[in-house]
Amino acid sequence: MRLTQLLAASHKMTLPRDYRFGMSRPSTVAAKKKNPPAKRRSKIFVDTVSDREWKYFRGDTVEVLFGKDTGKQGKVTQVVRARNWVVVDSLNTHYRYIGRTDDYRGTYVASEAPLLLSQVSLVDPTDKKPTDVEWRYTEEGERVRVSLRTGRIIPKPVLQRRDGIIPEQWKDGPKDTSVEDALEKTYIPSLKTFQEEIMEKLGIVDNRRFRKSFWY
Repeated sequence: MRLTQLLAASHKMTLPRDYRFGMSRPSTVAAKKKNPPAKRRSKIFVDTVSDREWKYFRGDTVEVLFGKDTGKQGKVTQVVRARNWVVVDSLNTHYRYIGRTDDYRGTYVASEAPLLLSQVSLVDPTDKKPTDVEWRYTEEGERVRVSLRTGRIIPKPVLQRRDGIIPEQWKDGPKDTSVEDALEKTYIPSLKTFQEEIMEKLGIVDNRRFRKSFWY
């Protein structure tokens, strides 16, 4: 096992046996409230989809096949693999109160409910129609998603961070630190203490002689 894999395994989050995955990440306060240590929740059986067979990613365009938004298309904003869920932007919404207290009724907001994989279908970018896909290999050995209806390749969306920034498309602004400046070595390590380095730069000479101390 490689060192990186070993370190990743050591830092992997251990979840309770009866943990139920929801819309919140396991490390958030909302997820901990729904999964307190002593609470037992009924197990939800989900069809297991391996990482190699998973076909939906954040940024994909899908079409809703069932429900009140049947036939509408949108972009996937969140993926919960433990429950075979995808969240589509502005589709399958429901309204709820947030921040409710005894003195305040809360704010009435709309939020997207998750959809199962069987309720959505990927959209072929060539004709904007839903299609089934499967993983295939190109002549160069690249693994790609191919539409079974048209035979066209459906490229994976560009990796996008949670704050909406795409690293490959980012352009440095006037206040951004360049890579060269960030990698420039401006500090030369030495065996002197921090105080000794400051005294040397300021030209301070300390002629004091300290008593020897012995530690037993």
